[in-house]
Amino acid sequence: MTKSLQAKFHAEMLALYDHCARLGFRPVLFRRLVILNGGVEAAKELVFKPGTTGLERLMDAGKAALSMEAAMVRADYRSLFTPLEIKEAARRLEGTASRERSRGRLTATVTNPKQA
Repeated sequence: MTKSLQAKFHAEMLALYDHCARLGFRPVLFRRLVILNGGVEAAKELVFKPGTTGLERLMDAGKAALSMEAAMVRADYRSLFTPLEIKEAARRLEGTASRERSRGRLTATVTNPKQA
């Protein structure tokens, strides 16, 4: 991993906040995580977290190409991430259109109902 490539990814993640703000939402926690941990570490953490809606909102606006996940799967940044992280980013990009919108809420479902 080169520091200049990490710095470039970091700058792109900070710019993502500005793009989102122009679209009408401000992912403040995303920005804070990027500032505190760096863009690469923030992406590594967030790609596996359920309930993040930034990608969904970007997809609704027709701007999925601006997302963190889209940056992660691009050839120029792949060396910053593990194959599993890249696979998850790609899965999220492919699956968001068909998944229920999370809006950050988790729902509990009964997996083993009691027999009466």
